[in-house]
Amino acid sequence: MTLVAILFVLFMLMGMPVPFAFGISGVAFFLLNPTLPLTMPVQQVLSQTQNFLLLAIPLFIFAGNLLNQSGITERVMKLASVLTGHMRAGTAQSNMVIAASLGGITSSAIGDAAMLSRVLGPGMLEKGYSGGFSAAVIGCSALITTMIPPGIGLVLYGSIAEVSIGRLFTAGMVPGILMTIFLMVAVGLRAKQKGYLPERQERAPLKEIAKTFVDCIWAFLFPVILIAGLRFGLFTPSEAGAFACVYAVVVGAVVYKRFSWKGMLQTLESTVVDIGMVMLLIALSAPFSYGIVWDQIPQKMAEFMLGISNIPWLVMLIIIVFLLIAGTAMDSTVLILMLTSILTPIAEQVGVDLVHFGIIMVLTLTIGLLTPPEGAVLYIVCTIFKCSLWDFVKEGWLFMLSVVVVVILVIFWPDLALWLPNLTFGIE
Repeated sequence: MTLVAILFVLFMLMGMPVPFAFGISGVAFFLLNPTLPLTMPVQQVLSQTQNFLLLAIPLFIFAGNLLNQSGITERVMKLASVLTGHMRAGTAQSNMVIAASLGGITSSAIGDAAMLSRVLGPGMLEKGYSGGFSAAVIGCSALITTMIPPGIGLVLYGSIAEVSIGRLFTAGMVPGILMTIFLMVAVGLRAKQKGYLPERQERAPLKEIAKTFVDCIWAFLFPVILIAGLRFGLFTPSEAGAFACVYAVVVGAVVYKRFSWKGMLQTLESTVVDIGMVMLLIALSAPFSYGIVWDQIPQKMAEFMLGISNIPWLVMLIIIVFLLIAGTAMDSTVLILMLTSILTPIAEQVGVDLVHFGIIMVLTLTIGLLTPPEGAVLYIVCTIFKCSLWDFVKEGWLFMLSVVVVVILVIFWPDLALWLPNLTFGIE
């Protein structure tokens, strides 16, 4: 497996697309093991696409695009502006509220970063915010998306680790809210240092807030209905994705009257591209993952880490450092596919709940979206705002530190992640 891993790294350094790097190095594993039939890689690719749980991913991607088309995004932005206009750097603060509200709609940190940069970016620059500050605000706020259901990273982790996706969705809510609060505090501190003023002198009247909230209530009902349906057994995670698509069409057509066949066609086109990229990656990672399990890499990693220490929090910190380093070199989705089957046995052996571990793992890997050389979100926001990586780091270090603090809090206080799922689904 060592040679296979070297091949994978070489392919990545050569600039080969990740799915093909996975697929070719995975086939190389079978060529190096003549005892395994060469029909196995094909079987693995096909069987990966037949995983019923993974059906939730294309359905949620489609639902997210439909919800954006329905007009919910515009209403959420209006509410965020009303709630935060009286704060320093009000547009930056509203960005945090929008990211938390849209987490259950877009399901993608990269999608959130691209959309919010295009929509809010010009306004932030017009108000005198520096490019680095604006890029850091939007880039870091996009990480909130991974914790608010239905995050695609949590679906992937749950399907590989065989953990309840409903519990994972619920477990992400409190860490997601904590991230929003910590990031808003960090934005306030940086805005004060830089002299950014509020957009309005007084808080919005309660009547205005209530009216705006009612106008976008359908956005907030979406994750609530989703979790309630999973809790009471009304649908499986895959069926929840189908429900989300129907919900989006109904809201767009009946409530906001924004449905059009032209918009539906555009949504289908963008969804096919998004799903194609994600599912190709998942399918071609199967032979590589099989090699990891065949060579007993999870067991060897567990023995190595437990040889260092068997104290749960110390093992978790070691894993966190490893994930942060890995996140600088590879996309978070790829790492979830590669590492879940390796690291979950270690977490189990030290007595860490797999729902708790999933939240920590997905959130930590998401930080890698902001770290070079493979930080997709980092490059998106820096390109759009035309700022250097140094400007991003200089302006955004406090925001990134806020996210790391949330990860540490979740490690040492597992109830931050487990309280809500235990309350909703019962203690396992």
